[in-house]
Amino acid sequence: MEARELASGERFDSLFFGFYLGMPSEDFYSRCWQLNKQGLIREGSSNTTVHYDVQNFAYPAGMDFYPGFHDGHIAEMPLAFKYDAWAPWNRHLTADSLKIEVIDLMEEWFGDGFIEIRNPNKGGSNAFVKVDGNRRISIYNQLDEAVKVDIVDLVVKYQLDSLAKAQTL
Repeated sequence: MEARELASGERFDSLFFGFYLGMPSEDFYSRCWQLNKQGLIREGSSNTTVHYDVQNFAYPAGMDFYPGFHDGHIAEMPLAFKYDAWAPWNRHLTADSLKIEVIDLMEEWFGDGFIEIRNPNKGGSNAFVKVDGNRRISIYNQLDEAVKVDIVDLVVKYQLDSLAKAQTL
């Protein structure tokens, strides 16, 4: 699927809140400043992420994010979702329940087309993946409490993988 989509030559760079793959780091920080002034986002965990209080989930939840940069531009955007009241005794607030709502949100932001794949290494449950041109979005459980979403620019990923492979030879 990745090879087919990359071969199409199409680029899908949009993320959310005006962020996009390839966005210069200075523009990312400026956009965060604007969104913070509007009250939409705030500093996240240990001031190492950006936090968004997710709207319209069945229970209050948050999304933490912070991009991975390559050459000063956004190359990936990992997201972590968690219900605010998650605890081991609140079984109705597990990642399995949350994942359903996260998939719905990702379909709202990026359109339909997520497929379920076997995922033995990412939290034990199956993942959901969508690839559009250069953009791959993966949704999976992180332990019992959170759902991770990884948005990756495959062009950059494959360039970095090729560079790393060449350096090991």
